[in-house]
Amino acid sequence: MPTERTAIESQVPEETEGLRLVKASHIATGFPAIVRSLKSALSQESIVAMARDWTLVNQDRGFDCPSCAWGDPEGNRSRFEFCENGAKSMADASTKARATPEVFAQYSAEELSHHSDHWLNALGRITHPMVLHPGHTHFEPIAWGDAFEMIASKLRSLSSPNEAVFYTSGKAVNESAFLFQLFARVFGTNNLPDCSNMCHESSSLALSRTIGIGKSTVTVEDLEHADCILEIGHNPGTNHPRMLTSLQIAKDRGAKMIAVNPMPEVSLFRFAHPQKPWQWVGDGTPMADLYLQVRINGDVALVKGFIKALIELEDENPGTVLDWPFIEHYTSGFAELEESVRSCSWESIVRGCGIDLPSILEAASMIAASKRMVVCWCMGLTQHHNGVENIQEMVNLLLLGGNIGRAGAGALCIRGHSNVQGDRTMGVWEQMDDPYLDRLRDEFRFEPPRKHGWDTVASIHAMNENRVAAFISLGGNFLSASPDTGAVARGLNNVQLNAHITTKLNRCHLFTGSAALLLPCLSRTERDEQESGLQITSVENTVNKVSSSRGHLEPASQYVRSEVAIICGMAKVSVGDRAAIEWDAMAANYDLIRDAISHVIPGTEEYNKRLRETDGFYMPIPPKERVFTTDNGKAKFTVNPMSPIVLEPGQLLMATIRSHDQFNTVVYGLEDKYRGISGGRRVIFMHPDDMAARGLETKTLVDISSHFRGERRCMQHFQAIPYPIARGCTATYYPETNPLVHLDAVARGSCQPASKSVVITVARSLDQNATNVAPDGTEVTTA
Repeated sequence: MPTERTAIESQVPEETEGLRLVKASHIATGFPAIVRSLKSALSQESIVAMARDWTLVNQDRGFDCPSCAWGDPEGNRSRFEFCENGAKSMADASTKARATPEVFAQYSAEELSHHSDHWLNALGRITHPMVLHPGHTHFEPIAWGDAFEMIASKLRSLSSPNEAVFYTSGKAVNESAFLFQLFARVFGTNNLPDCSNMCHESSSLALSRTIGIGKSTVTVEDLEHADCILEIGHNPGTNHPRMLTSLQIAKDRGAKMIAVNPMPEVSLFRFAHPQKPWQWVGDGTPMADLYLQVRINGDVALVKGFIKALIELEDENPGTVLDWPFIEHYTSGFAELEESVRSCSWESIVRGCGIDLPSILEAASMIAASKRMVVCWCMGLTQHHNGVENIQEMVNLLLLGGNIGRAGAGALCIRGHSNVQGDRTMGVWEQMDDPYLDRLRDEFRFEPPRKHGWDTVASIHAMNENRVAAFISLGGNFLSASPDTGAVARGLNNVQLNAHITTKLNRCHLFTGSAALLLPCLSRTERDEQESGLQITSVENTVNKVSSSRGHLEPASQYVRSEVAIICGMAKVSVGDRAAIEWDAMAANYDLIRDAISHVIPGTEEYNKRLRETDGFYMPIPPKERVFTTDNGKAKFTVNPMSPIVLEPGQLLMATIRSHDQFNTVVYGLEDKYRGISGGRRVIFMHPDDMAARGLETKTLVDISSHFRGERRCMQHFQAIPYPIARGCTATYYPETNPLVHLDAVARGSCQPASKSVVITVARSLDQNATNVAPDGTEVTTA
């Protein structure tokens, strides 16, 4: 069985050889993005498949892009409504490579575990259900019926339903997500961790507390009509490139843009639309009117500075800056906020964020002149110990100007995976409220469990404490997406049965516990034929719109099944006699699933009709109508302390980030064109002055140690790369440095991993000739 050490040693020689520093692109996308998209597609799929993918993705009666959750434009759409990352994702799903039983016969699970996710992904689509039996070394083919019976037998053997964990990835569509949580709750548990726990749990909690719902309050059109846009804590060019089109539209209409990020990401400054040839020449569209290079975790201090400046501007010009009618009629808590902000000195604010006072005042003046402001953020705000407070401070800023429930204004929480928001709407959450559970009970005539279940971090703890016997995963890469890789590996190896619904092999599948199943499913690009005919599925994007998705390519193998069919097959055998649920009927006709959803989830009424007769529908967002379903019926101002991270001499802060050749945990290649990296990923970006202070030169091998509550963890042999990041801050790629993120380093309230503010020290490696060998892993010591 692969060990914890193997899990940590994920950076193997093929990803450390030949690291080169190349000229970084100074404009986001443009013509080079077309070239890279073509190269990626044609290296993996046929021209015919590529043409079908490219012309149907994100189109009416086409399929939803399996990459990010960005919203589609209303009305006329581009003929090619996707980005470079979408092209890579489609090519990855439509690849001609196949992980057949012969491939699994060639490599043992132990041998496979020593390869990286990048290498494993390149093996291609899994063609048959596979099993690793107890005591065996290799995965072997298994019949679907036998696989379902194996799962059912294990579930029936548990002493408590809470010994099972049901994990969901954001790539799962609404229909499969709804059935998956139904399966878990009929079985008797609310242990439903999902990828939201790791990306936007802080946003969901903060928004629910302050405006009554944990979702964005804007549409794509609102963003395009904003007159001031605050881009904070995210990198649109790599993480959600289609957003750049909307930002460009807003800029062309005269919007001012303030960009806040410790790293000067290219897409915050210039963008050339790849479908507009006249933009291929020149410097593209200027984006940010003001760039503020905040220190890591300095966001509350910076936004508090904006708020303080706005209050002082209101003092100078009463009635011209703050929206008093909105504040007085729709909000509560302003007096407490005002008192708190006035008591903060400018010195403490400047020290806390690292931005000089004139720049803070300049930004505040831009905000004060605005009548329609949108604040956009992603995990650069949520993955901190004070991630919830970060988002609450953004809401404070919006409420001051009445920028909730106004056209062209609002909060834009940018989701990552293409249906991560839809999964939560469908009920994939360990803390669903009683009204939801009551409706589920009434629809299916069973009593759902009421005790809250485990989120991601709690599930990992439970695995390590031998309290989990069965782990069932609907997509995703739990090992590489979670913090504290060693703890996750130990936990998975403690589990008696790990079952994964998946399209491809990843490292999580190789930490097998006593036994493991790989259940290959259709990708979103493939035709889903069931007994009643060709099926459609649905997703919800980051701006709350539900739309249909129809696959068009032939399945990767005659043996793969849809997510829905697999879940229904498992559930029928495991819990088929426990509730009034026709699992076979729903697997045969997804309309029946959506009929049930429409009875359980408010806002989805006439689901099938609206999905088929229109291009989709928006879920209800009460704050858009200035209806706030908080405990007092008001939008709430909150007081959020700056709570800076105090560093000891020699310590730095580290944020984990994606490369441009990556989407979430899927690494498509070893290039990061916007940061000038080629051929490798085991790097640490450092300010040149921080490197000089430690006697480091470009590509010097260094060891990185993290420090949390007296525990030191060390990862060896990273190459130090000078980069214009904020002084005292560093950045590394995930999942490579996830082992440095302690499992208990989480955001207050949301329990979201604090992967964007890790306290580290950096030291020259003793062996400077170790570039081409795999590292020794982490050494965990207690001070």
